[in-house]
Amino acid sequence: MTNTPLSLRIIIPALLLMLAGCTTPFRADVARFQQLPPPQGESFTVVPADPARVGSIEANQYAMMITQRMQQEGYAPASNPEATDLVVSFDYVVDGGRERVRTTPGIGPGFGAFGPWGGWGGWGGWGGWGGFNRFGWGPGWGAWGPGWGGWGWGGGFGPDVRSYTIYNSELALKIDRVADNVRVFEGRAQATSRSNNLTYLVPNLVEAMFAEFPGNSGETVRVSLDDDKVKVKTLNRSARR
Repeated sequence: MTNTPLSLRIIIPALLLMLAGCTTPFRADVARFQQLPPPQGESFTVVPADPARVGSIEANQYAMMITQRMQQEGYAPASNPEATDLVVSFDYVVDGGRERVRTTPGIGPGFGAFGPWGGWGGWGGWGGWGGFNRFGWGPGWGAWGPGWGGWGWGGGFGPDVRSYTIYNSELALKIDRVADNVRVFEGRAQATSRSNNLTYLVPNLVEAMFAEFPGNSGETVRVSLDDDKVKVKTLNRSARR
């Protein structure tokens, strides 16, 4: 049987917990306001809200993702954008980030430094001359006193302080009905993460936006995306249900 040192028995579980934290799901807070009737195959067109992004290959890729999700909800892509029933506009952004400091508590207990010196016991002093007798001299030097102090117990590893950058990202989605020029949907999906990569953020924000679409008007939910699993938690309930 192998004896694992105490320090390793403490450190290994802590490292496993840290590694488990590397697989944190993508989370976004989604607020939606809508007056959409049940879908009946209405046609739609997806366009960037920012005119500067019209014709952008990247924006077109995100538009295709939104198109796919709208189809899954029961709407149909317009064969002629000039004769569409709904116009779906979208915009996205990620900020410049800000620093955050994270402190991980230290691990203990561990071996500390040496304890205090026990000090020399001092010389025992002369035992005095015993004088001559038939056996020889009397008692001589006294014994030594106590020796060194032992090991002392102290604190373990100190706290681990790290800084990293976090970014806020957002996807805005709006749906307008062309026939009467009425807005029937507004939604915002916002996330805080350690990535500023739009090709990672926007697809996840789109998935969060369409979780339980179109949602209850005025309600904010927290959407967690973990591989193929989608979890929705209500943060605040709408005034009207």
